[in-house]
Amino acid sequence: MILDIKALHVYYGGIHALKGVSLSIAAGEIVALLGANGAGKSTLLRAISGLVPVKSGQITYQVSEKEKLDIQIISAHQIVRYGLCHVPEGRAIFGNLKVMENLEVGAYCRKKGKDLQMDFARVFRLFPRLAERRHQAADTLSGGEQQMLAIGRALMSRPRLLMLDEPSLGLSPILVKNIFRTIVEINREGIPILLVEQNAHLALKIAQRGYILETGVIKQEGSADQLANNTEVRKYYLGESAAKEEGIN
Repeated sequence: MILDIKALHVYYGGIHALKGVSLSIAAGEIVALLGANGAGKSTLLRAISGLVPVKSGQITYQVSEKEKLDIQIISAHQIVRYGLCHVPEGRAIFGNLKVMENLEVGAYCRKKGKDLQMDFARVFRLFPRLAERRHQAADTLSGGEQQMLAIGRALMSRPRLLMLDEPSLGLSPILVKNIFRTIVEINREGIPILLVEQNAHLALKIAQRGYILETGVIKQEGSADQLANNTEVRKYYLGESAAKEEGIN
């Protein structure tokens, strides 16, 4: 497993936000993390990223074939250097910087050179619209373009594991499909993905496995097909009448 979380407990003041959460991600997987607002999904990603303290439990990250790392003992910026990258809900782009400057920020821990130029080209291949707007201020981009920029900026760090928090939030259905196609393409390039997503139907369509988080507790887990066909999951997260999304894979 590239990421293995065991019995994780996280508090916000007196609020017990995560209550013994265990979760794992293998190389090459897309794993969906689903749940209602306030369930603790973003908190879990922030704990993995070193942005909120962990009360107890273990987060083990496979740095290389021979090395595993307890990432609770290192700082957030060091976690990024080890290739674990988090695209937060709300995108968190730098609006006063140009598109190229935002992408350069994503590569802050890397040396400039040929490899860096190759990664700019990769981002522009995945998101041609960013290439068209490379000299434009980020706060003048549309919501979909800003989401592309947030993902592109993360890719500039050359992640070994990518965590995406609500990438479809606030986007039109057409842009959502485009973003999800790109997520699949990124995964096919060999990057495992932990996907937090409000559109449970679409998330389970592209994921191999998934977890259902309720009030800080993992209530369901299994293959994407198992969860998509689970009566309780369909009732509360998918909706029996949810139309199938086409053309993603």
